[in-house]
Amino acid sequence: MQTSKDFLHIFLDMGDALLNSGAEIFRVEDTLNRMGYACGAAQMNVFVITSSIVITMEFPEEGARTQTRRIRESGGNDFTKLEQLNDLSRRFCNHPVPAAELRKEFDKININKTKPLWKLLGSLLAACSFAFFYGGSIPDAVAAGFGAVLIWGLQQYLRPVCMNEVTFQFVASFFTGCAICGLTLLCPFLRMDKIMIGDIVLLIPGLMSTNAIRDVLIGDTLSGIIRLIAALLLAAALALGFMGAIILFGRFGL
Repeated sequence: MQTSKDFLHIFLDMGDALLNSGAEIFRVEDTLNRMGYACGAAQMNVFVITSSIVITMEFPEEGARTQTRRIRESGGNDFTKLEQLNDLSRRFCNHPVPAAELRKEFDKININKTKPLWKLLGSLLAACSFAFFYGGSIPDAVAAGFGAVLIWGLQQYLRPVCMNEVTFQFVASFFTGCAICGLTLLCPFLRMDKIMIGDIVLLIPGLMSTNAIRDVLIGDTLSGIIRLIAALLLAAALALGFMGAIILFGRFGL
């Protein structure tokens, strides 16, 4: 006989994975509620914010049981994994399976990580395209591609050792700005503003701010405000990093 103890931990892992894949707060709460009732829970209460998940389950003839998960890291956006998790939740709601089988299916999805090479190719495509789209020349787009490689390298190796995302955003934007300014000094025919536009796009928290506004509009005010503040802090760190690089190299006559 299945109990809440069998499902609580897997539900917390599901919620964690959904949040780290870019899911909205409402989607996480709704998914976990539906899965809880599908597996036989008499009562489900799920509370989710960007940094915490609280689930209370109550099965017939069993007292309520509550577990909390602190979300310490943000995995960014992985829409492939998000789609797979949504499909798993729908299949579970239509045909509930034991907790062990659900765990097995979840682990197959969660173990898959985006290959670094694909991230690099995506960064190159975005940076070069935006630099060219906003009026840059082909050399400007190529230079933006070099900046994208630097950002990708920082995301792979510097982000894990940074104390928080704001610190990484400032350091990454400052180093990238310095590299662009230095490249412009060496190659005067390059336009610094066009190159920076292409690389800034890779660091702008646009989706985070969009989800923040959406959370507020659908009633998840607390989560929306938290996300909006985080997005504003990241945008401020991004601006300060590039401004610092421009001011520093301005002393060299750039």
